[in-house]
Formats: sequence, C-alpha cells, structure tokens
Amino acid sequence: MSESSEPSRIDVGDLRRRLDHVMLRDRRRLGRRLDGLRRTRDVAKRTHALEKVAVDLARAEQRIAQRRASVPTITYPDLPVSARRDDIAAAIRDHQVVVVAGETGSGKTTQIPKILLELGRGISGQIGHTQPRRIAARAVADRVAEELGVELGEAVGYQVRFTDHSSERTLVKVMTDGVLLAEIQNDRLLERYDTIVIDEAHERSLTIDFLLGYLKEILPRRPDLKVVITSATIDTARFSEHFATADGANAPVVEVSGRTYPVDVRYEAYGVDDGD
Repeated sequence: MSESSEPSRIDVGDLRRRLDHVMLRDRRRLGRRLDGLRRTRDVAKRTHALEKVAVDLARAEQRIAQRRASVPTITYPDLPVSARRDDIAAAIRDHQVVVVAGETGSGKTTQIPKILLELGRGISGQIGHTQPRRIAARAVADRVAEELGVELGEAVGYQVRFTDHSSERTLVKVMTDGVLLAEIQNDRLLERYDTIVIDEAHERSLTIDFLLGYLKEILPRRPDLKVVITSATIDTARFSEHFATADGANAPVVEVSGRTYPVDVRYEAYGVDDGD
C-alpha cells in the first residue's frame, strides 16, 4: 500500500514535511520509523503506528519551539572580533567550514558562539564548542553564560571528564576535545550537533588532529553541519587547505586582529657601585 493511499486521517506526506522542522536527532529517529512502516501491511497496525509517530512528532515540534524561545538576547562587548562579526557570520552562512584566525585577546573564543546563535544555529542541534583543557572549558562556559545573562547549565553548559553540566535544553555546550571524541562512539555522525567549533586548533594535539580528520570525512554525509576552526594566524593556510571542497576551493579564512594596549617605556638610572 502506498503512503498516498493510507486510509487513516493521517497524511504521511505532511508528517515527512514536518520532519524538516524538528531537531536533527528527532528527524532521523522519526524518519526511520516512517520508513519502517512501508513494510507494514496490516492497516490497523499501520494506522496505530502512524498515530504514535504523529504524537511524537508534535512533541519534537514543541521541543524545538522551546529551544528557539530560550535563545537569550545577544550583545557584544568591545572586542576586535565584534567588529568582524558580520564578516564571520556571512562566511559561516555561505560555507560549511570556516577558519577564524585571531591572536589571544581578539575575543574569538567567547564571541563566536554568540554569532552562531544569532545565525540560528544551536536550535536543530547543539553548538559543540571544544577546548583543549578542562579548566578552559569551564571558564569559557562561565564567561559566555555570564555575557548572555543565563544560568550555567541551561542555554550554555559544559562537559568535561567526570562532570556534565549540560542538558537537553543546552544550546551551546563547551567541552574538551576528548569528550567530543568519546561521543563519536555512540553518535557516528555527531547528530547531536548542528555546529562544531574546534577552538585553539593550532595546538595540534593528537585528539584535535583526529577530530579534524574525522570531521572532514563526515561532512559530505552531514551537509547541514557547520564547522568553525579557530586558530592563531600561524596555521590558517593548513587548516583551510585541509577542508578544501570537492571542487578544490579552500575553506575561507577570516582574520581578526588582537587587542593592543598602550605601553609606557620607562628608564631608570641606577648609581654605579664601585665596590669597597
């Protein structure tokens, strides 16, 4: 029996169209259930199963509506990256992978998650933001949550080894590279996330290198996934070339200058001790 000839009041075509507007994990899960029903010939069982899918789909729609409503008001401090946020946003909107290069103090670590939220990322899946060290992951999550005016663990959370201060409501999850690596075991396509930020990629640990290679492999299977690589200016060409598209175009690079401060140089004269 074709889906168009379904005798129940449920329009299967409408259910499939609605799947495009729920979270990625719900989309895959419910889509597989609809695909499986094609083999169900018992009309009563099929109708009952479709009704259950419709109920779960309504819950999924409510879930994503709550995520949209939970996006906080976003403002930007006076940092170098704030002046380039339109350029960064345009690059992320138009490309699957973007490299953001900036020196320490440019603000890229704390402001990029906010730029992503403004673009509508973090709704169909979380924004995963990696840090090389546990202390940094907690500190970055604290800072982003403070700037957004939200409680840590809600819209912004973090996860490090032995500590998970995030939830299903979390939009931005800051974590160590190792946590993301471990998640691959149970989520091969990283469907929990609609965006991955690999921060401080120039540190080039074994874990970071593996993640960069793995992301390149899954990107063709996850055309909806956005990847942002942040790095010091020294390695940008290498990262850009690594994520070249099939037609040979390198990933775009947006460079952000670091913040500079005035320095006063003072010279003091000291007496010469001629000894005894």
